[in-house]
Amino acid sequence: MLTVAVLATAACTQTKSGSAEGGQSSGPVKIGLVTKTDTNPYFVKLRESAKAHAEKSGAELIAVAGKFDGDNEGQVAAIENLVQQGVKGILITPSNSTGILGALKQAKEKGVLVIALDTETDPKDAVDATYATNNTTAGELEGKYIKATLGSTPPRLLMMDGTPGGTVDEQRHRGFLQGMGLKDGDPAIIGAAPTNGDQNKAQAAMENLLQRDATVNAVYTLNEPAARGAVAALTAKGLAGKVAVGSIDGGCQGVADVKAGKYLATVMQFPKKMAEQGVDAVVTFAKDGKKPTGFQDTGAQLITDKPLPGLESKDTTWGSQNCWG
Repeated sequence: MLTVAVLATAACTQTKSGSAEGGQSSGPVKIGLVTKTDTNPYFVKLRESAKAHAEKSGAELIAVAGKFDGDNEGQVAAIENLVQQGVKGILITPSNSTGILGALKQAKEKGVLVIALDTETDPKDAVDATYATNNTTAGELEGKYIKATLGSTPPRLLMMDGTPGGTVDEQRHRGFLQGMGLKDGDPAIIGAAPTNGDQNKAQAAMENLLQRDATVNAVYTLNEPAARGAVAALTAKGLAGKVAVGSIDGGCQGVADVKAGKYLATVMQFPKKMAEQGVDAVVTFAKDGKKPTGFQDTGAQLITDKPLPGLESKDTTWGSQNCWG
């Protein structure tokens, strides 16, 4: 059933365009895109950007996704299916940075260029190159801002984490604690829960944590859907505006949330840049065999309307003009 679902997704999201020069005998260069989900706004933007840039480049994008964040089996099936369809390159945001290694190795052995977007593999050289945010840095920016907001007030921290074992989730978590000057197990952390980056799960998780301890004054959120869920629970508890909440993503809705005061700051990523650079790399590879290498940092920018000394930031006006660029 899983394989059928992946094939159906590919059929629904395939994008075709005119002919292009490339390493294939005829037709456009085929590029596969595998995201963690097809519903998270961040991955929707990444897919839309890849699709538009592929069309502009005369290439054909075949986009597939896992059913949920953490669907490693679905991503493995997607990779295998894309290889069978004759793609020249695969762009992937791994749900599990080790679980897809076998499928990626088989793809590379068949001459397919493999590029990670947004999320690194473990080991990093399991792919030819990675185009991504430095997620440890993004988490650290969020942590430094929340720490500066609290000033001399000791933190009472709740953490809205992502998917256990996820590379991005662990990097952002670790970076945030570094920015706060804390370590896992510190008594300042009064609670934590996985949210899978989902708004509804984050709201339920925050509600449960607040029932145990409502002395919170700071909240870490993995991403903006988790932030919206956490804020909804805080609002229902009468704590809106009394708790320093930060996030990461920098989507247009997230920037609007910061402007509206729902949370204090977000750290903007640039998925459009990741997608376009990934597409360009595959098209170049198809033409002349040149492969990109290493980690390409696509940047992270703190967005807030309440700037603090010592932290470089942009306001929400700039954010709304550049969100997910």
